[in-house]
Amino acid sequence: MNRLITLAYGSLVVGIVVLGLKYAAYAVTGSIALYSDALESIINVAAAVAALVAVRLSAIPPDANHPYGHHKVEYLSAVLEGVLIVVAALAIVREAYLGYLSPRTLEDPGLGLAINGVASVINAAWSTVLIRQGRRFRSPALVADGRHLATDVMSSVGVLAGVGIATVTGWAILDPILAVLVAVNILWSGWVLVSHSIGGLMDAAAPPEELEKIRVVISKNADGAIEAHDVRTRHAGPVTFVDFHLVVDGSKTVSEAHDICDRIENALRDSIKGAVVTIHVEPEAKAKHTGIVVL
Repeated sequence: MNRLITLAYGSLVVGIVVLGLKYAAYAVTGSIALYSDALESIINVAAAVAALVAVRLSAIPPDANHPYGHHKVEYLSAVLEGVLIVVAALAIVREAYLGYLSPRTLEDPGLGLAINGVASVINAAWSTVLIRQGRRFRSPALVADGRHLATDVMSSVGVLAGVGIATVTGWAILDPILAVLVAVNILWSGWVLVSHSIGGLMDAAAPPEELEKIRVVISKNADGAIEAHDVRTRHAGPVTFVDFHLVVDGSKTVSEAHDICDRIENALRDSIKGAVVTIHVEPEAKAKHTGIVVL
């Protein structure tokens, strides 16, 4: 079992534990705001299941039907998580509206806040692990899961503070208002998550800093060539696809041109983790004089 699958299983376990704690906090207090926090944890569990399935499927090697691999399934997982977030937000707004119509006094708020606080600490620790490891292994599904948990932690802190104020002041109306604020925060995180994932599904190019790194590596390792142009990149989970045209002297043999390509490919794989490189060799007459100059 690889590291990503282990982390995905960990997310599922943590999600179930946190869900149980947050629902207990709601059951103890009857707070709509704490209910909204618990409802978001249900989404966390569903998202953890989706991330687990995505990570397992993306690890399947390329086959005849998917010669470029199965990495994009992770973006589908992130989009699904975004949709679930929107559903949760709408459910929270409904409960908040009902609570606004009939405000109620909270029961045993101290115990409920303590239970919710423990759940938030667990979420905060695990979100940090997911984001760091997801970036390390370039897993969009785990990074998305970690970011959502981080958003959950922020909203939980706001809920804890607000419910505490409502308890001290006796302003019961604060409870449904806080729930609406949680819903708005969830909607925003869902939008960010979905927009990022759609970029991956639409073959968005590598970020500018990575593209510049690719250009520098090509320039420094293309000795014997004339120029490189039409560089294109795209991401698919942990893989970065790079393709470009390499112009060489027409007098070079196929073997000589191939050696240059091998040198560039090896350098790119060493510099860009998970790089898959395709090079189209062209004679000097095809030079555009606008591409990458060979150093």
